[in-house]
Amino acid sequence: MPSSAAPRLEATHDPAETARVLAGPIRSMERLPGGGNNRIYRVETAGGAHALKCYGSTERLAREYGGLSFLAAIGSGPLTVPRPEAAAPGHGAALYEWIDGTAVSRVPDGRREDDVARAVAFAAFLAGQRSAEGAVALAEAAEACLSLTGLLDQIESRFARLSDVDDIALGHFLRDDARPVIDRARTRARTGYAAAGLDPSIPLEPALRTLSPSDFGFHNALRRRDGSLVFLDFEYFGWDDPVKLTADFLWHPAFSLAPQEQADWHGGMDALFAADPAFAARLRAQLPLYGLRWTMILLNEFLPERWERRLFAGTSAGWSEAKAAQLSKARLWLREARRLTDGPDGDVRSSFPLLADR
Repeated sequence: MPSSAAPRLEATHDPAETARVLAGPIRSMERLPGGGNNRIYRVETAGGAHALKCYGSTERLAREYGGLSFLAAIGSGPLTVPRPEAAAPGHGAALYEWIDGTAVSRVPDGRREDDVARAVAFAAFLAGQRSAEGAVALAEAAEACLSLTGLLDQIESRFARLSDVDDIALGHFLRDDARPVIDRARTRARTGYAAAGLDPSIPLEPALRTLSPSDFGFHNALRRRDGSLVFLDFEYFGWDDPVKLTADFLWHPAFSLAPQEQADWHGGMDALFAADPAFAARLRAQLPLYGLRWTMILLNEFLPERWERRLFAGTSAGWSEAKAAQLSKARLWLREARRLTDGPDGDVRSSFPLLADR
């Protein structure tokens, strides 16, 4: 998800040693595939199974362990998120409850009819914790977008970093394809804000913000045997505009949504945040921009520091192949952002389906 300037952690600690520090004597230990920017292990002790997560940065460790500790303290329930068990910041690792479940399908055909409703219910649970003890002390989500100006600045910052990369194909895409769409989308959004009487530079007031995992979706969920979902990955957790949570779920490249799922998610979030008088106007103005933000994020593989994280997590892909694949995806996301930018400025529902042929 967001790139981070937080200090990276070197792989200087033996994972088995770290597991013993956190869990005591271990019977077995298995590294799991995936993990994105981290290394994840299943650790078996006399007390049962645990998940050991070795992080690539100190900030992500602190955010996730702190966020899950907050949710555990207020009683999020054992079936909603993993329970945090122990942390060793000096080792760059934390221990969590082992979730006995299967990965939720990343494509619509493999999911259940009520999975989107479960995701909306979890978003509602988080939104309901504004006044919970300790909530006010939680930080903003990583790369929170609390104003239109802030969102535009993030897009420009990512564009500038990518523009410094010495790659002919990337440079052509940014200069000739992405730049004109970004400029038009900026104008469209500012026009929408003006029509709604909104100031693009004023951050959303705290009473209208929500708590967000900030990398929320079916790619970060497990299904228990009873069908319930457990949501994972709180490395970017914190306060944010619910518009970002809504838009990111629709645009996220790690899973796809059927047209009805998109409509259900939007409808659920629209109802959840109905008390926010400008929610619909902000979402309408910003939806193409979030597509552009994801276009830039998809190109992170071109950044050497991002590739270092993939190597830390154990990727087996080649860098050239990874860059070519991500550029291909970015073209699709840009096409959809262009469609929304240049199309009629109607209700958000008229934008669906997004990315129908991804």
